[in-house]
Amino acid sequence: MVISEIFYSIQGEGELTGIPSVFVRTSGCNLRCNWCDTTYSSWHPEGSQMAVEEIMRQVLAYPAQHCVLTGGEPMIAPGIRDLAQALCQSGKHITIETDATVPPDGIACDMASLSPKLKNSLPDNRLPDAWRQKHETLRFQPDVIRKWIETYPFQLKFVVASPEDFSEIQLLLRTVGTKIPPSKVLLMPEGISAQALRGRDPMLVEFCKRYGYRYCNRLHVEIFGHARGT
Repeated sequence: MVISEIFYSIQGEGELTGIPSVFVRTSGCNLRCNWCDTTYSSWHPEGSQMAVEEIMRQVLAYPAQHCVLTGGEPMIAPGIRDLAQALCQSGKHITIETDATVPPDGIACDMASLSPKLKNSLPDNRLPDAWRQKHETLRFQPDVIRKWIETYPFQLKFVVASPEDFSEIQLLLRTVGTKIPPSKVLLMPEGISAQALRGRDPMLVEFCKRYGYRYCNRLHVEIFGHARGT
């Protein structure tokens, strides 16, 4: 499979924030989010072809117990299930960061970090209309989300850009059609700078307080800024 980067850092988002982790970032994505902060692996895929054995050698060179499969969209990467199985057999805790448009189909996973995309992700005129149509059609797959959350420990992350996003989040949660504890719904401010994140904090905090959802910071942006390999 084509790997954009492998690096050792701390988890910056979600329930496992702060835990040292090895990140394996696959190249390629089936969506084109307007605010994507890893366009080098999503919009303009780059990287090197690597066998599972080579990836494992690099992962095992680090002392971390946790490994994060991310992208791009890791679930479309050829060989991702073989890699997840190898990580499982090596005793790693596996987080899969996915847009939840591809069914799990039994993949080895300890934490499904699901990030369905809201309307705020729709690509602008930097991309042709064909991509806008594909993105809008594919971005929310309630049946697929339901399969993930009924099979694995999960967290459901939403990128929030404006107050208008809140009503869409509630509608999408109802559409999934299965019980989702409010504490499993994480609201994350959109932005690639600490200043942008802080500017959206007040509205997120108030919404979390009102509905019992969880505020999700982007710790890696706070610490490292908008940088690769972090």
